[in-house]
Amino acid sequence: MGRIAFAVPGDLTTLTGGYIYDRRVMQELRDLGWQVDHIALPAGFPNPTAQEMADALEQLRNLPFDCPVIIDGLAFGALDPAGVTGIKAPIIALVHHPLSKESGLDPEMRDALFASERANLSQVAGVLVPSPHTAEILTTEYGVPADRTAIARPGIDQPKGQRQPTTPPLILSVGIQLPRKGHDVLLRALGQIRDLDWRATIVGAALDQAYSEQLQALMLAQGLQDRVTLAGQVAQEPLGQLYQQASIFALATRYEGYGIVFDEALVHGLPIVSCDAGAVADTVPNGAGRLVPPDQPAAFAAALRALLTDEQARQDCASTSAMFGKTRPGWHDTAMIFSDLLKQHFSEPKQVQA
Repeated sequence: MGRIAFAVPGDLTTLTGGYIYDRRVMQELRDLGWQVDHIALPAGFPNPTAQEMADALEQLRNLPFDCPVIIDGLAFGALDPAGVTGIKAPIIALVHHPLSKESGLDPEMRDALFASERANLSQVAGVLVPSPHTAEILTTEYGVPADRTAIARPGIDQPKGQRQPTTPPLILSVGIQLPRKGHDVLLRALGQIRDLDWRATIVGAALDQAYSEQLQALMLAQGLQDRVTLAGQVAQEPLGQLYQQASIFALATRYEGYGIVFDEALVHGLPIVSCDAGAVADTVPNGAGRLVPPDQPAAFAAALRALLTDEQARQDCASTSAMFGKTRPGWHDTAMIFSDLLKQHFSEPKQVQA
């Protein structure tokens, strides 16, 4: 194996799906024999300042032509395409989901991110994505040739403990506090099933202060403050305990390029209530739960009610979830796909345009 670089913006220890993916793949690649240099790009991406953009491009341009670099899509899609042209190293883009698919973007920002990501993807040696859905989006909307893309589904660690559901049933939601995750929809749905006995915990870092304040206000307006916990970021071990205590996993997401948390729910044998948005339908197997249209609190509430009031249906979904959870790949499998792609391009430096 040879030397490669892995460029990620911000704090690599951040507890979100994308950062967990990057961190685990880096470690597995090292275990496979690759020398992996971590390049810490500025934290401002995907909305960098001019100085952060200049600093990121300088780090990437300093890489030698024989050191392939994997660039996380949170930064790659927002890089200045003219600056990307000056990177000598072969580029492999890791696109968790296209940046323009983020919820709440104004049209100007959405169009700018689409244009920069499309231009940058035309300059890569290869592309890695977590799902067939994202691969299709890049082919049909971004012009990436299908034969240049490899699907590296996220790995998952099988849990060591057993499920210990609490009474009343715990509804668990895991996702950072951003509009795309739809926690506002979940809260409105929970407000429609207050006649049932349940508790809910929403786990996820408060990355958007305005949205977090909106969630707090909505929880109070719905009269849910005694039944719902906005837990913020939770460490791995206590989060595992929450999965074991839960009876239902619920995420009212507006879009997912994959969604590692769904695999977490599957390996813990949890029925899943979510939305038919992005890659969710490809990630959540038939029979493992209920998928409803996004931004439909009433439909989401009905799906939760159906599982809370029908114990047999809940058990059937749990059994299906657990069955598929046992088949999910590990992180070694994910890293092997990276390794195979790296071997293909290791000796193929990108031709810098004159």
